[in-house]
Formats: sequence, structure tokens, C-alpha cells
Amino acid sequence: MATEAIVTAGPRGTREKPRRRPTPHAGAIAVFVAPFAALFVAFYLVPIGYAIWKSMLVVEREGTFGEAREVFGGLTQYIRVFENDVFWESVGRVLLFGVVQVPVMLALALLFALLLDSPLLRGKKFFRLAFFVPYAVPGVIAAIMWGFLYSPRLSPFTAVTQQVDLLSADFVLWSIANVVTWVFVGYNMLIIYSTLLAIPGELYEAARLDGAGQLRIAWSIKIPLVRPSLVLTAVLSIIGTLQLLAEPQTFRAFSGAVTSTYTPNMTIYATSSIPNVPLAAAMSVVLALATFVLSFTFLRITRRKAQS
Repeated sequence: MATEAIVTAGPRGTREKPRRRPTPHAGAIAVFVAPFAALFVAFYLVPIGYAIWKSMLVVEREGTFGEAREVFGGLTQYIRVFENDVFWESVGRVLLFGVVQVPVMLALALLFALLLDSPLLRGKKFFRLAFFVPYAVPGVIAAIMWGFLYSPRLSPFTAVTQQVDLLSADFVLWSIANVVTWVFVGYNMLIIYSTLLAIPGELYEAARLDGAGQLRIAWSIKIPLVRPSLVLTAVLSIIGTLQLLAEPQTFRAFSGAVTSTYTPNMTIYATSSIPNVPLAAAMSVVLALATFVLSFTFLRITRRKAQS
């Protein structure tokens, strides 16, 4: 036992606050935790602190061609972020992307997980591998592959691509959504499938004795019990949506509709390349806060629904 509470009687029968014995092997615990703590501070907390500090600076010049220098500017860069229409257009674009793509991806992941857990499916090892293999393909490689498939002149499906330009401004966002869905369905499926494997078999046996079929078992037992996994995958998908970068950046080589400011991360990258690093840092902080607010709000809503 790591700690034990000791309650002692004080004067006149009063009870003092419980004291806890010191944790044994505290030094060994510190030794094992130290590498993670050092890496966490060096590669997580320090970059966040640096970005916040950098976002508080402004660039000043002495004259038109004077040397640029950075001075403290307070919240000046954040004011510029909220006045930047291009940045907020990119945010709105990925939010529209997420509203459509995330539910479709999670629905497919849930369907595939239920199929793998069903006793009616044969060749489960093959299908489990087939569903997961796209996730092993790097996002850039997947975007290049699908970009060639979408190209009217390069695609082997010219009968379709010459009739519908999947790289046009009207369709390119959903073409990117298809790539992201193809890559990440298998990853989310494994999270949900691992939860299904942890469900006791006695529940299924009791349901079958009551006359429930496979569809009824899936709807009434499996889906409610994997709800925590669905919430987890939804939060990860929300975070990934706002950080979308590799796929649209790659699609710039195939479609002129994808500009350098198509997504928030692309806007931040383009801004830092001007260079205007303080403004890009402020955009990064605002994007991080927006991601946190959306994820936290989603968790609160799902928790209230689960408790009601």
C-alpha cells in the first residue's frame, strides 16, 4: 500500500486531521518520472511559453529601410488576428469540413468495428488488416496518390474525373475529406474494436437467451457500451480537423483552388514565411485556444447527455 491515513485523537477527544505516511520508494518514482517530465517540459511547455511570449511582440523599423527589431506590443497581435478575415475564413472552412467529415468517418469506424466483432463475419484477420492498412500510409503519400486519382488527365477513372472535376473549388474540400477519412477510419476503428473486445460475453449470451438477434445486440448493448470510445475518437478528430495541414498542402500541386491560406495551419505557415513570426505566433495561440474550447464543449455536452 502506497499510503495509509493515521488518525490521532487530540485534546478533549477532538480528532486531528489524518496524517499520511510518506510514500515509499519516492526516489525511485522520481527517477522513472524524470525523463518524461524533462521531455514534457522541453518539447511541450517551453514551446508553448515561447509562442505566447513571441505573440506579445511587434516588429518596428526606423524609417522605410531601417533595421527591423521586435519590441513588446501587448495584445496588438491578437487584435490583428481577430481583424484578419483570411484567417477566420480558413477556420470556417475547416469547421465545415469537420461537421461533415468527422461524423461520416466515425460512423464508418463504428460500422467496421461492429462487423469485426460480429460472429457472422468470416476472415476477420484479413478485414482487420485491410481496414487498418490505410492508416499505415503517411498522409502526404495518401494525398499524392489520391491527387493522381482525382486528376482528369492522370486518373485511370477518366470517365468520371472528366465529367466531374474533383479538384475544382466546389469539390476539392470534400476530395480532401475523402483522403482524411480513408486514412483515419482504420485507426478509429481499432479504438472502438478494442472496447468491444472488453465487453463480457455473458451480456451477449443473456441477450440471445432473451431472443435478441445480432442487430438488436449491436444497437442495445454494443453501441451504448462503446460510447466512451466514440467520445474519445470524436475529440481526437476535432483536434485533428483544426490542425489540418499535410493533405491540403499536398493538394496545392494538383489544384489551384487550394491557396496558401486554405486552412488555419497553412495561414500560420504562410504568415511566418513573410516573415511575420509574432502574428503567426498569435494565430497559433488563438487556434490552440479555439481547439481547447471546442473539445471541452463537446466533452461537456456528451457528459450531460450521458448523465441524463
